[in-house]
Amino acid sequence: MLPSPQWMGRPEKHPRRAIVDGILYVVRTGCAWRYLPVDFPPWQTVYSHFQRWNRRGVIERILTELRERIRLAHERQPQPTAGIIDSQSVRAADTAHSDTRGYDSGKKVNGRKRFIVTDTLGLLVTVWVLAASWQDRDGAKGALLATYAATPIRNVFADSGFAGRLVDWARNILRTTLEIVRKPADQQGFVVHRR
Repeated sequence: MLPSPQWMGRPEKHPRRAIVDGILYVVRTGCAWRYLPVDFPPWQTVYSHFQRWNRRGVIERILTELRERIRLAHERQPQPTAGIIDSQSVRAADTAHSDTRGYDSGKKVNGRKRFIVTDTLGLLVTVWVLAASWQDRDGAKGALLATYAATPIRNVFADSGFAGRLVDWARNILRTTLEIVRKPADQQGFVVHRR
Protein backbone atom coordinates (compact mmCIF):
# COMPACT_ATOMS: atom_id res chain seq x y z
CA MET A 1 0.00 0.00 0.00
CA LEU A 2 2.97 2.31 0.55
CA PRO A 3 4.66 3.87 -2.47
CA SER A 4 7.76 2.07 -3.71
CA PRO A 5 11.09 3.60 -2.76
CA GLN A 6 12.75 5.64 -5.49
CA TRP A 7 15.12 3.51 -7.52
CA MET A 8 17.51 6.39 -8.13
CA GLY A 9 19.33 8.30 -5.45
CA ARG A 10 20.49 7.35 -2.01
CA PRO A 11 19.11 4.09 -0.60
CA GLU A 12 16.79 4.37 2.37
CA LYS A 13 18.65 4.26 5.67
CA HIS A 14 15.71 3.15 7.83
CA PRO A 15 13.27 0.32 7.15
CA ARG A 16 9.76 1.34 6.14
CA ARG A 17 8.30 -0.70 9.00
CA ALA A 18 10.23 1.38 11.57
CA ILE A 19 8.98 4.60 9.97
CA VAL A 20 5.36 3.39 9.96
CA ASP A 21 5.74 2.27 13.59
CA GLY A 22 7.03 5.75 14.47
CA ILE A 23 4.04 7.40 12.79
CA LEU A 24 1.63 5.05 14.58
CA TYR A 25 3.36 5.79 17.90
CA VAL A 26 2.82 9.54 17.49
CA VAL A 27 -0.80 9.04 16.39
CA ARG A 28 -1.57 6.67 19.26
CA THR A 29 0.17 8.53 22.10
CA GLY A 30 -0.32 12.09 20.88
CA CYS A 31 3.28 13.00 21.68
CA ALA A 32 5.09 15.71 19.76
CA TRP A 33 7.23 14.56 16.85
CA ARG A 34 10.35 15.81 18.61
CA TYR A 35 9.64 13.51 21.57
CA LEU A 36 9.62 10.34 19.49
CA PRO A 37 11.61 7.75 21.49
CA VAL A 38 15.07 6.77 20.30
CA ASP A 39 13.80 3.26 19.50
CA PHE A 40 12.44 4.72 16.26
CA PRO A 41 14.27 6.45 13.38
CA PRO A 42 15.05 10.16 13.94
CA TRP A 43 11.89 12.23 14.33
CA GLN A 44 12.79 14.35 11.30
CA THR A 45 12.85 11.23 9.10
CA VAL A 46 9.55 9.92 10.44
CA TYR A 47 7.90 13.34 10.16
CA SER A 48 9.13 13.94 6.60
CA HIS A 49 7.76 10.57 5.47
CA PHE A 50 4.44 11.31 7.17
CA GLN A 51 4.21 14.74 5.48
CA ARG A 52 5.15 13.36 2.07
CA TRP A 53 2.66 10.49 2.28
CA ASN A 54 -0.05 12.78 3.59
CA ARG A 55 0.43 15.31 0.76
CA ARG A 56 0.30 12.54 -1.84
CA GLY A 57 -2.89 11.05 -0.37
CA VAL A 58 -1.17 7.79 0.61
CA ILE A 59 -2.54 7.78 4.15
CA GLU A 60 -6.08 8.42 2.90
CA ARG A 61 -5.78 5.55 0.41
CA ILE A 62 -4.49 3.20 3.13
CA LEU A 63 -7.38 4.06 5.45
CA THR A 64 -9.89 3.57 2.62
CA GLU A 65 -8.37 0.21 1.65
CA LEU A 66 -8.38 -1.03 5.25
CA ARG A 67 -11.98 0.11 5.75
CA GLU A 68 -13.06 -1.71 2.58
CA ARG A 69 -11.30 -4.92 3.65
CA ILE A 70 -12.99 -4.85 7.07
CA ARG A 71 -16.39 -4.18 5.50
CA LEU A 72 -15.95 -7.12 3.11
CA ALA A 73 -14.95 -9.34 6.05
CA HIS A 74 -18.28 -8.35 7.68
CA GLU A 75 -20.08 -9.29 4.44
CA ARG A 76 -20.91 -5.69 3.58
CA GLN A 77 -20.42 -3.71 0.39
CA PRO A 78 -16.91 -2.18 0.23
CA GLN A 79 -18.26 1.39 0.16
CA PRO A 80 -20.66 2.49 2.92
CA THR A 81 -24.00 4.08 2.07
CA ALA A 82 -24.96 5.09 5.61
CA GLY A 83 -22.94 6.90 8.23
CA ILE A 84 -22.99 8.41 11.70
CA ILE A 85 -21.76 11.91 12.56
CA ASP A 86 -20.82 13.23 15.97
CA SER A 87 -18.56 15.86 17.44
CA GLN A 88 -16.01 15.77 20.21
CA SER A 89 -14.44 18.75 21.96
CA VAL A 90 -10.87 18.25 23.14
CA ARG A 91 -8.38 20.48 24.91
CA ALA A 92 -5.68 21.92 22.68
CA ALA A 93 -2.09 22.47 23.72
CA ASP A 94 -1.10 25.98 24.73
CA THR A 95 1.19 26.00 21.71
CA ALA A 96 -1.74 25.54 19.29
CA HIS A 97 -2.41 28.66 17.24
CA SER A 98 -5.24 30.80 18.64
CA ASP A 99 -7.10 30.72 15.30
CA THR A 100 -7.52 26.96 15.64
CA ARG A 101 -8.72 27.04 19.27
CA GLY A 102 -12.00 28.17 20.76
CA TYR A 103 -14.16 27.76 23.84
CA ASP A 104 -16.98 25.22 23.83
CA SER A 105 -19.29 26.63 26.50
CA GLY A 106 -21.46 23.49 26.56
CA LYS A 107 -18.56 21.19 27.41
CA LYS A 108 -16.41 23.84 29.16
CA VAL A 109 -13.42 23.05 26.94
CA ASN A 110 -10.90 25.46 25.46
CA GLY A 111 -9.52 23.73 22.40
CA ARG A 112 -10.68 22.10 19.20
CA LYS A 113 -13.77 20.26 18.04
CA ARG A 114 -13.51 17.12 15.92
CA PHE A 115 -16.42 16.29 13.64
CA ILE A 116 -16.20 12.58 12.93
CA VAL A 117 -18.16 10.60 10.36
CA THR A 118 -18.05 6.80 10.64
CA ASP A 119 -19.84 4.07 8.75
CA THR A 120 -22.40 1.93 10.58
CA LEU A 121 -19.63 -0.44 11.70
CA GLY A 122 -17.86 2.48 13.40
CA LEU A 123 -15.03 2.65 10.86
CA LEU A 124 -13.59 6.10 10.27
CA VAL A 125 -14.72 7.89 7.09
CA THR A 126 -14.09 11.62 7.67
CA VAL A 127 -12.52 13.79 10.36
CA TRP A 128 -13.02 17.56 10.26
CA VAL A 129 -11.24 19.68 12.91
CA LEU A 130 -12.28 23.23 13.84
CA ALA A 131 -12.06 25.53 16.83
CA ALA A 132 -14.22 24.24 19.71
CA SER A 133 -16.35 27.40 19.56
CA TRP A 134 -18.12 26.16 16.41
CA GLN A 135 -21.69 24.98 16.90
CA ASP A 136 -22.38 21.39 15.86
CA ARG A 137 -24.88 22.47 13.19
CA ASP A 138 -22.40 24.85 11.55
CA GLY A 139 -19.19 22.85 11.83
CA ALA A 140 -20.75 19.64 10.55
CA LYS A 141 -21.21 21.11 7.07
CA GLY A 142 -17.54 20.66 6.21
CA ALA A 143 -17.48 17.06 7.42
CA LEU A 144 -20.68 16.21 5.54
CA LEU A 145 -19.41 17.91 2.38
CA ALA A 146 -16.10 15.99 2.52
CA THR A 147 -18.01 12.75 3.12
CA TYR A 148 -20.35 13.49 0.20
CA ALA A 149 -17.39 14.12 -2.12
CA ALA A 150 -15.43 11.00 -1.12
CA THR A 151 -18.07 8.31 -0.53
CA PRO A 152 -21.54 7.19 -1.63
CA ILE A 153 -22.90 7.86 1.89
CA ARG A 154 -26.32 9.51 1.44
CA ASN A 155 -27.95 8.64 4.77
CA VAL A 156 -26.39 9.99 7.97
CA PHE A 157 -27.54 9.53 11.56
CA ALA A 158 -26.90 12.25 14.15
CA ASP A 159 -27.90 13.25 17.66
CA SER A 160 -30.14 16.22 18.47
CA GLY A 161 -27.18 18.63 18.54
CA PHE A 162 -27.26 18.56 14.74
CA ALA A 163 -31.00 19.29 14.40
CA GLY A 164 -32.31 22.41 12.68
CA ARG A 165 -31.18 24.08 9.46
CA LEU A 166 -28.45 21.49 8.90
CA VAL A 167 -31.07 18.83 8.08
CA ASP A 168 -32.52 21.03 5.31
CA TRP A 169 -29.05 22.01 4.07
CA ALA A 170 -27.99 18.36 3.78
CA ARG A 171 -31.19 17.43 1.95
CA ASN A 172 -31.17 20.40 -0.49
CA ILE A 173 -27.45 20.84 -1.16
CA LEU A 174 -26.00 17.35 -0.71
CA ARG A 175 -29.12 15.30 -1.44
CA THR A 176 -28.30 13.47 1.78
CA THR A 177 -30.78 12.42 4.46
CA LEU A 178 -29.65 13.59 7.90
CA GLU A 179 -31.72 11.59 10.36
CA ILE A 180 -31.81 12.95 13.92
CA VAL A 181 -31.90 10.14 16.48
CA ARG A 182 -33.51 11.47 19.66
CA LYS A 183 -33.17 9.77 23.01
CA PRO A 184 -36.31 8.72 24.88
CA ALA A 185 -37.61 11.26 27.40
CA ASP A 186 -37.08 8.88 30.32
CA GLN A 187 -33.46 8.03 29.41
CA GLN A 188 -30.80 9.01 31.93
CA GLY A 189 -27.10 8.92 31.07
CA PHE A 190 -25.53 7.20 28.08
CA VAL A 191 -27.34 4.32 26.39
CA VAL A 192 -26.45 2.65 23.09
CA HIS A 193 -29.45 2.76 20.73
CA ARG A 194 -30.46 -0.26 18.70
CA ARG A 195 -29.76 -0.22 14.97
